[in-house]
Amino acid sequence: MLRSLYSGISGLRAHQTMLDVTGNNIANVNTAGFKSSSTQFQDTLSQMSQGATMPQDAAGGGNPAQVGLGVQVAGVSTNFGQGSTQNTGKATDMMISGNGFFITKQGNTTALTRSGAFDFDARGRLVSPDGGIVQGWTATNGVVGGPVGDVVLDPNLPNLESYTLGADGTLTGNFTDGTQQAIARIALGTVANPAGLQKAGGSSYTVTANSGEMVPVTADQDGAGSIIGGALEMSNVDLSQEFTNLIVAQRGFQANARIITTSDEVLQELANLKR
Repeated sequence: MLRSLYSGISGLRAHQTMLDVTGNNIANVNTAGFKSSSTQFQDTLSQMSQGATMPQDAAGGGNPAQVGLGVQVAGVSTNFGQGSTQNTGKATDMMISGNGFFITKQGNTTALTRSGAFDFDARGRLVSPDGGIVQGWTATNGVVGGPVGDVVLDPNLPNLESYTLGADGTLTGNFTDGTQQAIARIALGTVANPAGLQKAGGSSYTVTANSGEMVPVTADQDGAGSIIGGALEMSNVDLSQEFTNLIVAQRGFQANARIITTSDEVLQELANLKR
């Protein structure tokens, strides 16, 4: 059977994956904190038809002759570039200007996210839309410290009127007696290799063997970035680039389909020799 048939099939599969990745990027163009992905291709093993020869005194050397056997997807990488700022005016909406991640916990599962669309639940815990509890430090008598845990705003704090969010993630309460006091601080998580994180759905990520362990830090430290209140980070999907990728993937798929039909015509000609 012709090798070109199998090369064409590998091309169809690879470009279908590219279409899948591009389609997912476009579908999430308005998803807060979403990071786009891109597909990388690489060739497969090449069949050796003639090996290389060493130059001799009386004859020159020869180069190897190889026939390629198709293409495969080398990987799908995530672009963690900063997205644009979308001002919402909602006090519990937050965005990170930098490389860190918000830390959420649901049961025994810890996740990282760039989407800061948070709100307080009935118990005063700061939570994400999917129910993950935002992690940080809750202040005691205005003092922030201790181990990282659930961020809880005590609803019974005496007539607390409002609060403001600082660049370091500190929630400062404004009280009816005119005083101000730290009530909590949002923690940010950093990893050595963000590209090694695994998408877990719900705009969240989990650590893997190649991402490194997650380290909780205070905003504005260790390259984690600062926190901006009343705003969300928009998706970093570039629609013009994605539509171009759609055309490239479509034409690549079309060209590989033509390889298969052309190979079929050649086989048909061989079959017709019998007549």
